[in-house]
Amino acid sequence: MAERGALERAIARVGRRWRAASHVARDPLATVDAAAFRSLAAERLRALERDLAEVRTRVNGLLFVVAGAAVTQVVLRLIA
Repeated sequence: MAERGALERAIARVGRRWRAASHVARDPLATVDAAAFRSLAAERLRALERDLAEVRTRVNGLLFVVAGAAVTQVVLRLIA
């Protein structure tokens, strides 16, 4: 039974260390200095701007298709 208690304590100790290490690894901003933080923020902002430009392009394309369909329907009704 003494071995079982020692084994349980060892497993618990490894689990605590693993959770502590994985917590630090998941948060890259936890130990970043100011210059690196500004760099990371600028990179994320550029990525967000690229994503926004892509969404804007897709919305403009969709509006163009809808407007084209509406104009086509109007022309077809005037001709027919």
